Amino acid sequence: MKKIFLLLLVLAPLSIYSQTKYLIYFKDKDIQPGQKLMKTSQVYQEALSQLTPRAIERRKKCMGDDIITYEDLPVKNEYLQILTEHDIKVINKLNWFNAVSAYLTNTEKNYLSALSFVKKIEKVRTFYFKKLEANNPFQQKLSVFDSSDYGKSYGQYALSDIPVVQSKGITGDSVIIGILDTGFRWHQEQSLINRKVLAEYDFVFHDSVTANQAGDAKDQDFHGTLIFSVIGGYDRGEIIGPAYNASYILAKTEDVRSESHIEEDNYAAALEWMESMGVDITTSSLGYDIFDDTTYSYTYSDMNGKTTIVTRAAELAFSRGVVTITSAGNEGQTSWHYIDAPADGFNTIAVGAVDINDNIAGFSSRGPTADGRIKPDIVADGVSVYGASVYGFSSYTFESGTSLSAPIAAGCAALLLSAYPYLKNTQVRSILLESSNNSDDPNNDIGYGLVSAASAISFPNLQKLADGSFLLHKSFMNERGVDPASAQIYYFTDARDTTKTNLNFSGNWDYTYQIPNMPGNTIFNFYFTFEDSDGVTHRVPQNSTYKINYGNLEVSLNLNLPIYLTNNNISDLYPNPYLPLKWSSVKFKYKASGKEILDITIIDGAGKKVKGIHIITEPGTHEVEWNGRNDKGELVASGVYYFLINLNGQKYGKKLVLLK
Repeated sequence: MKKIFLLLLVLAPLSIYSQTKYLIYFKDKDIQPGQKLMKTSQVYQEALSQLTPRAIERRKKCMGDDIITYEDLPVKNEYLQILTEHDIKVINKLNWFNAVSAYLTNTEKNYLSALSFVKKIEKVRTFYFKKLEANNPFQQKLSVFDSSDYGKSYGQYALSDIPVVQSKGITGDSVIIGILDTGFRWHQEQSLINRKVLAEYDFVFHDSVTANQAGDAKDQDFHGTLIFSVIGGYDRGEIIGPAYNASYILAKTEDVRSESHIEEDNYAAALEWMESMGVDITTSSLGYDIFDDTTYSYTYSDMNGKTTIVTRAAELAFSRGVVTITSAGNEGQTSWHYIDAPADGFNTIAVGAVDINDNIAGFSSRGPTADGRIKPDIVADGVSVYGASVYGFSSYTFESGTSLSAPIAAGCAALLLSAYPYLKNTQVRSILLESSNNSDDPNNDIGYGLVSAASAISFPNLQKLADGSFLLHKSFMNERGVDPASAQIYYFTDARDTTKTNLNFSGNWDYTYQIPNMPGNTIFNFYFTFEDSDGVTHRVPQNSTYKINYGNLEVSLNLNLPIYLTNNNISDLYPNPYLPLKWSSVKFKYKASGKEILDITIIDGAGKKVKGIHIITEPGTHEVEWNGRNDKGELVASGVYYFLINLNGQKYGKKLVLLK
């Protein structure tokens, strides 16, 4: 360790040791928050120019036409110029946060704090690197599950039904995956040397070398190399990762020369860079809670989905169409116990760990989040997972931790997106949770349960066609001997009797059905039947129905039907129909640009007012709830109700069916 320190003294400017790394936040950009962003403006075009065509394509798929937001606008050049004039070198520029990171002396910090355009200055938090758990040889005994192609990796992938999906030719093609980790020695590993790496960047030394280099700890790139092999490695007879045919973007964000060198600005900068490059999925095995300086440590109350920079960065990436996946953390048997950031994100998929028998690993971090949401979201094998070691060209090892379960889950997401490239990230997230094996009774140990690539691809999904109609897709990955001619869909709505019709078979694994046009927000209920090779009829799902809120893309089985903003301002009502004895409230979301007036009048089918709600809004997206009671506090009768919504002069109407 002393040798490394002496080397660093030679490499680094001596002045850096009298400085501290800070995030400098600015008050404004070239337009104000909420101000209309003109697509012809110079600042809009500048933000657009930072995106690759692939990133623009993904954003349009998931965001519609408004693919540039205030967060995307660049930090003002005049502010950067002032820093340069005072010999302050910017380390990371974070457009999403309107901030930059830089090393500052106390004198420099005091000077900048007094400038009128500086909002605040905060120390960059530095985290403890979460080491892998001690190796458990349990999986090495499972040779009975070995496949000659997968070798010792077979069990970890078979647990999530990955081989059966790969046998259909689904191997991650057309998907771009971003990995944030300690470094990647992929050029020198048998299972990785032929992978498609589109770009890589070292956010520690700020160069394009992510493998070990001068100044790195000896094992710096061990962890990242291992993770890369678990999701994308291919060495026949040793390991076949779920998404070995995907393309990859690699970011080295962690410095493990000591136990306290994971910097939150590196993670945020890496996510922003990856998103601009066009990634579809990101996976990270980071867990941030305790810091080298406890004065700046987060507490459990900060695990609320909106406090830490890493969580906010992951959520911003998700809002731009990226599927964000991260490990839940290895704190299950520590005093912390709970998930770490960014696993607390609202949309970020937190992955816990189970063993090969689907038993929860003791070290796997538990939920809930500080604001009461279920976490982790899903689980995958994280006990004695087989992957590449940096100690030889064809060297492999068994390691444990949620670090290993996250790339397996990300691989399942990649297979789903490879099978159905039109899926939005919101659909991918919903399907992964719905199709996991505990989705009917989620908890704070395993969330929605063990992720399954086959179940995810078999879960029905919707494709919106160019003419505005919807095509329903269904496969039968988990069922054997399906007679294609027997596959049928049964469906009904509130206003129609059950109808049945044959599914169209594409000739491989995909069946489709064109959903008939119907009024928006109609609840479309459906299930499938088919005959196996023995002539036995099966129903899917066995005892319930799938649901679609017509006009939206998510399919619901056990999860609540999601709600979305319409016209970028008001969402549909959810749940609808609303059962007040089952659900505490019916909700809708609204988006406001500032302090505006939101008036809601709820009337019954006869036009009589039952409830009035008046709100002075704050900027951003918020939620309104109604508990089914009138202005007197009485539970209203079953029937049809209408929400008359006035947001700053814009009027909207929503229909609700209430059933007791």
